[in-house]
Amino acid sequence: MNEETKALTETIANRLRTARAATGLSLKQLSDKTQGRLTKSRISNYEQGLRRLRIESAEILAQALGNVTTAHLLCLDEGELRLNDEEQRLLEVYRSADELGRATIMGVADHEYRLIAGRPRRGRPRGRAASRAA
Repeated sequence: MNEETKALTETIANRLRTARAATGLSLKQLSDKTQGRLTKSRISNYEQGLRRLRIESAEILAQALGNVTTAHLLCLDEGELRLNDEEQRLLEVYRSADELGRATIMGVADHEYRLIAGRPRRGRPRGRAASRAA
């Protein structure tokens, strides 16, 4: 992970931790407010910067917390991190896709990220990649 990515992950972690502290919720209580979609361990990992918060999880957490937006948690509310046209289009395509389409998009993104980051992905492939691997 390069220095810029580390710094962004740390900022996201701090924003999540601060938002949770402002609500007075424990990790368990916040997990419960997500209807179990995010475990307290996963939320803790996000707050410690051990895992990178993804859009879907940020949306779930923002709704559960009620005091922040998804954009704020992901640092998308700052000028330097605004989405360009191509990134915005990708987000629109992802949001309009069905479950298989989303899994395929994430599979491609995970593959590209692994190539850049030089680290293997844990777990089984999702979507069409899973059917090809079987």
